[in-house]
Amino acid sequence: MDTTIYKIISREDWDFARTLGQYHGSADDERDGFVHFSTAGQVRATARKHFAGRDDLVLLALDTSQLGDALTWEPSRGGELFPHLYAPMPVSAVTGDWKLPLDGKGDHVFPEGVA
Repeated sequence: MDTTIYKIISREDWDFARTLGQYHGSADDERDGFVHFSTAGQVRATARKHFAGRDDLVLLALDTSQLGDALTWEPSRGGELFPHLYAPMPVSAVTGDWKLPLDGKGDHVFPEGVA
């Protein structure tokens, strides 16, 4: 499995998580009972499907070795395995964060070399 996974989060939620030292998840995460993540190969589709047109987003990269046994890989879209965390996300596991601006067509612009 990948050693780096990604989370798309609002700037407001990321700022709040940093003050707490952990992130408990979005409303969708809370509904599903785990924090949703994507791999590098999945994160662009996740942005298109769940965050289209939003310009208040941050992309987080996380080191999976910092997440322990609460991280599982489970089938989701089309049976593809996605990383799910059954615990709050520790801010200490975040290895990078980047703004996700929109281009002129309304698509998210990912940082070079990421995703």
